[in-house]
Amino acid sequence: MNWTSIVAIYVLFWVGCAFVLLPFGVKTHEELGIERVPGQADSAPANFQPRKVMLRATVLAAVLTAIWVANYVNGWVTPATLGIQTEAD
Repeated sequence: MNWTSIVAIYVLFWVGCAFVLLPFGVKTHEELGIERVPGQADSAPANFQPRKVMLRATVLAAVLTAIWVANYVNGWVTPATLGIQTEAD
């Protein structure tokens, strides 16, 4: 596998992880007891911390990419394992 493919897979995992991790740890103004700005949505986050989300996404994407590459190298799960037929079959 080329290193550019590994980088591309990592970026895809990173973006996916970032979107999945966005709602974790975020609280609204009501939950924190902070006064809202007039016209603000009730569900608007009061403590959004993008650096935390980026750090968590970076770590999770690195782990998932490592598992993906290890599977590619070792062939633990293949299309045949999943019952998927390929043209070569």
